[in-house]
Amino acid sequence: MTTAQRTGVDIDDSELVDRFLGGDEASLAAVYERWGPLVHALARRSLGDEREAEDVTQVVFLAAWRGRAGYAPERGNLPGWLTGIARRKIADALAARTRRAELVAAAGAQLMLRVSDEAVRPEAAIDRVMLADEMSQLPAPQRRVLNLSFYDDLTQTQIAELTGWPLGTVKSHARRGLRRLACRLGEDKPVACAA
Repeated sequence: MTTAQRTGVDIDDSELVDRFLGGDEASLAAVYERWGPLVHALARRSLGDEREAEDVTQVVFLAAWRGRAGYAPERGNLPGWLTGIARRKIADALAARTRRAELVAAAGAQLMLRVSDEAVRPEAAIDRVMLADEMSQLPAPQRRVLNLSFYDDLTQTQIAELTGWPLGTVKSHARRGLRRLACRLGEDKPVACAA
């Protein structure tokens, strides 16, 4: 067998699908090479963000590999099955984006209320000290993302570019950091903090 055949370049679709379903790891790379651009284009068009599309593309192929036993060739071809997985993962990404936007908006509203109250409240200095103390107790990645976001006024995409972290990682650090701060500062219900 030549190198080209091992990588899947010269393998027809049906043989590639058989090898993929059989658990041949080399076939995963070939499947990704052959249909990755299709999945990525669908994700990029739906999400409008290159890095997020890359993340979703990887998640789709990982899900396909892990769930390959659920693929039924009689119900459709492999690219169609991958497209179905991609649509679900894109919907998940859009739902997560909405949740993050709501969380950031809520945190921004809380911050604006606190800022406007600072002129009237003498304990504002104590609040700032408490916030600084709680920020210092966050894990370094969460603290870095929140500092870049709030003090340097960077978007999550800009933070991802600056740090070299995937956009999804930046978003996760921001969400976890904000949730942890809210819990530690007593702004959240105990049930939500325990989750």
